[in-house]
Amino acid sequence: MKVENSTIQNKFLRVQTLNYGASLFEVYHKKNKINLILNLGSKEKYRNTHPSVGSTCGRYAGRISNSKFKIGNKKFILNANEGKNILHGGKIGFSKIPWKKISQTKDKIVYQIYSRDNDQGFPGNLIVNCTYKLKNNFLIIKYEYKSDKSTHVNLTNHCYWNLEKNKKKMIYNHELKLNSYKYLQTNKKLIPTGRFKDIKNSIYNFSNFENIGKKLNYFKNKKINIKFKGFDTTFVVKKNTRNYVGTLKNNNIKVNFFSNLPGVQLYSAQNLNYQKKLFPYQGICLETQYFPDAPNKKNFPSTLIKRNRKYTCFTKIKIN
Repeated sequence: MKVENSTIQNKFLRVQTLNYGASLFEVYHKKNKINLILNLGSKEKYRNTHPSVGSTCGRYAGRISNSKFKIGNKKFILNANEGKNILHGGKIGFSKIPWKKISQTKDKIVYQIYSRDNDQGFPGNLIVNCTYKLKNNFLIIKYEYKSDKSTHVNLTNHCYWNLEKNKKKMIYNHELKLNSYKYLQTNKKLIPTGRFKDIKNSIYNFSNFENIGKKLNYFKNKKINIKFKGFDTTFVVKKNTRNYVGTLKNNNIKVNFFSNLPGVQLYSAQNLNYQKKLFPYQGICLETQYFPDAPNKKNFPSTLIKRNRKYTCFTKIKIN
């Protein structure tokens, strides 16, 4: 299938999307005349393997330990793609394949994917709608999904934000604030241990605006594997009536995130490397989602969905 791009816009924003991975290709701030996210340059490159740049990750965003889980007494073996573990839905996750565009207006577009029973090892025939909608200076991302069997689902958009006009500049001047007081402890394979850690007096404290460059210097000065020279961390969103998650800002641009999901994955792109175009620390991901490995952690919010029941989650991104 060919790569098809679509555009929605209003007086504040212009958004380009692609059918492959139901991806965001461009989030263009009209007043400042700047695209706020990274892309692969050529739309045709989205046919190939890439680090989920702007794409929808599923069936299960994040990691599941040992690529397996149980529902009731039945064990399901998944399609491992990161050692023994599965990341972002497996070898052929939702970010790697074309979605069907089912509707479009000037300010809204809806993509759909049909994932067959046992796709990457997950049970159930699953239908997912991904909606991108503009409302004033908000970009709204909504996922609606339903399966004919009980299964686990965790969906997120994997944008790499970069608020610099010159996209070759890294994210060091960006500042970040997160509505979180706890993060998930992980092991050496970045699998959650099940323990919640307090951010107080730690490098993970973003309760006030923090310069990302200064934070990253902490990791760069430590004698640790490059994989850990940055953030790949799930923060627990503190419940609030506004569904406020956090704010990223740089220069005159501020991006506020709101979501009904319990966590946000902060990834500082230390492992980003794509065809001499994208490099480590060139973008930052704020992936609103359920927690990694929730199918195997009873103390985490459940990602189990029941058969023939419709589920919805959303992320609203306010761009000033």
